[in-house]
Amino acid sequence: MNCFVYWPLALIASSAFAQPTPKTTQPSLTIETIMQDPKDWIGTSPSNPFWSDDAKTLYFSWTPVTTGATEKAKSDSLYKVTFTTGRGKSRVASSPIKVSPLERRNLPAPTGVYNRAHTQRLFERQGDLFLLDLASMKVRQLTNTVEPEMEALFAGDEQSIVFRRPGSNLFSIHLSTGQLAQLTDFRPGANADASGAKLTDEEKFLKQDQLRLSSVLAERKARREEGERISKADRPKRPKPIYLDGKLLFNPQTSPDGRFITYRLTKSPTNAKIAQVPNYVTESGYTEELSARIKVGAPLPTHEFFVYDIARDTVRAVSLKTLPGISDKPDYLKTSSTAKPDTTKKTRSVVVSGPVWSADSKLGVVVVRSLDNKDRWICRLDPETLALTVLDRQHNDAWIGGPGIGSTNAPGSMGFLADQQTLWFQSEATGYAHLYTVNVSTGERKALTSGKFEVQQVQLSSDKTQFFLQTNEVHPGEQHFYRMAASGGERIRLTSMTGANDVTLSPDETQMAIRYSSSNQPWELYVAPLSVESRAVKKRSSSAVSVSSTGSTPVKLTSSQTDAFKAYPWREPALVTIPARDGQTIYARLYKPTSGGTGKSVVFVHGAGYLQNAHKWWSQYFREYMFHNLLVDKGYTVLDIDYRASAGYGSEWRTGIYRHMGGKDLDDHVDAAKWLVQTQGVDAKRIGIYGGSYGGFITLMAMFTTPDVFKAGAALRPVTDWAAYNHPYTASILNEPQADSLAYRRSSPINFAEGLKGHLLICHGIVDVNVHVQDAIRLSQRLIELKKENWEMALYPVEDHGFVEPTSWMDEYKRILKLFDERL
Repeated sequence: MNCFVYWPLALIASSAFAQPTPKTTQPSLTIETIMQDPKDWIGTSPSNPFWSDDAKTLYFSWTPVTTGATEKAKSDSLYKVTFTTGRGKSRVASSPIKVSPLERRNLPAPTGVYNRAHTQRLFERQGDLFLLDLASMKVRQLTNTVEPEMEALFAGDEQSIVFRRPGSNLFSIHLSTGQLAQLTDFRPGANADASGAKLTDEEKFLKQDQLRLSSVLAERKARREEGERISKADRPKRPKPIYLDGKLLFNPQTSPDGRFITYRLTKSPTNAKIAQVPNYVTESGYTEELSARIKVGAPLPTHEFFVYDIARDTVRAVSLKTLPGISDKPDYLKTSSTAKPDTTKKTRSVVVSGPVWSADSKLGVVVVRSLDNKDRWICRLDPETLALTVLDRQHNDAWIGGPGIGSTNAPGSMGFLADQQTLWFQSEATGYAHLYTVNVSTGERKALTSGKFEVQQVQLSSDKTQFFLQTNEVHPGEQHFYRMAASGGERIRLTSMTGANDVTLSPDETQMAIRYSSSNQPWELYVAPLSVESRAVKKRSSSAVSVSSTGSTPVKLTSSQTDAFKAYPWREPALVTIPARDGQTIYARLYKPTSGGTGKSVVFVHGAGYLQNAHKWWSQYFREYMFHNLLVDKGYTVLDIDYRASAGYGSEWRTGIYRHMGGKDLDDHVDAAKWLVQTQGVDAKRIGIYGGSYGGFITLMAMFTTPDVFKAGAALRPVTDWAAYNHPYTASILNEPQADSLAYRRSSPINFAEGLKGHLLICHGIVDVNVHVQDAIRLSQRLIELKKENWEMALYPVEDHGFVEPTSWMDEYKRILKLFDERL
């Protein structure tokens, strides 16, 4: 049966399509229940929403409760909700309908690029290219080949499209004539002579000497070359062969006017050793080795950035030596007692990403990032002269990061406004990720947002006159969606539900699909229109900020939880603040028994380091959330803090662990434990701690270096020695071990194992290619040699870093619960 909801001019609040469920007796939680397959127990939340190009249909991946319970679907299916225009400009929404296989196969891909007028959209499907005319909604297939086409864009004149094939060469197709042209001729080997062999220096000398001594040979060579010139003149013009000489090609792209092609070449080190992870439980019956990654401090790739000038048929490398500060020695090397004296002005290794072009092709911008992650330069690139003009330099003595800042392989959030002169970008210049503009011609810079909050996502409107922003300005634990003029000024809040609002705009920017969740309710899908007021943002004072929602109350489109899951009254944890010893404020989730508790308490440590979990939406640690409810049922008080380095609180909080993991981040947990004793009636001798990955690392540091604070701890898949972890993550925080051994010595738990007093449980997946099981095994040998007896270790033969099998989750958490029940 289909249900319908009408909104005359605006959506009316409704729990659309959700059927009332009969009341059931509150179940008692068990480890077997909460650690079973979440599809069977919780249900499947909708994900990956996208709109049809006419904004009349919303598609999303989903497994409804009825399907999940009876058909045991192996994966999510594609569903849709349709919207039609009726009398009085009302909208009619259908109930979610499963999309047929035929319709799904014929759907235009949700991702793609528009032309400037937004009358056409280019997209890829099954490796071929298609062009959608938005007026007629007709689709034209442009390619039908065995080789896939990818990264397609409109050329600057929009008469052609440019794309790449797997060999990394660029091609174009003229939309009117269908002519296919090859734009680049990248070749994998080295430049060679006519015989195909690369000449050595000795061979080059002999060849030149022969021509010097023999006029006959010189004349023959001249006649041959003249014939080749004539033959070449008769042939159609081809792109210049560019030899990669064993290097890897990245991001070849054309300028909008088609004159320049930029690309990056990366040379991988030959002496970087790859760590191997043993896999014992295999289909073959033999132990197999899984190739994992290099360790921090291993030799890194080198990068070069080139411009191919098609008109002049020349290839030139862009020099980066003149960038301000590129030869600056990092501060830690200036003060480190272990650093070797270095009086030279060495240029630091950098990588270039981009360029980002203005649509008229007159301005190009590249982002240069130092490989030590302490500097990011945004530069104007003149492709004719190869000159770089610095528009913005962001420096951090610790490391560059934060929302929208990008990485070594991506420039971050940025683009040009409608005037084709103004670049918008994000920066943590004030300590929080905010939105800025800079005039690329004059260098004039302007801050569009400011304050002690983060701009977490940025989207420019199709007409480039307004921004859509996601920020946490209402509260660090809330995410809301805003609209703001491209020149800055008042921000109009478009969402109102407390929690997280993950918005997908319709192509005409009149409707919002909202994935929403609260702290005790998983994600569901809602829809709401953008009101007329919010679509007509006026220029106002840049200091004015509106936090009142102008959007209508959203309509709920899905109801995804099972009756069994809904039968339990899941707690909404209290979001509290705790004073840290250095005057900072720690945000935390507090789960407290209604009867006052029994004095025993558990502190949970989230993973990843740079991640937020003390918030008002459904946690990605949903299994741990359910486990915390079980603990509270058993009389425990549970605390979950956003310790130093967690996401959502700006750069000072993020970099608080620089050169000392297990320093301020562990202090925050110790201060939180003290707060529990002082304010929540917790027994100081009955506090446990647990967590996975970075949470496992903190658990080890807590048990080894503050053993009188925590009586029992469960360290899951923990890092035991940071010198064994990967380079991109670790080198940013601790630098390299050979250059900053002190940072690694004081940050690695294996160095402090002798401090263990309480009872420790270590759990680790054997095929973990992220934090290798060798970490846990090395620590176990250390504990054996120290004659420690108050620890145990459980290994899981078929599990990677994130467990998959319900039986593994069950076994692990039964052990954790047993540890706390017996020792607290």
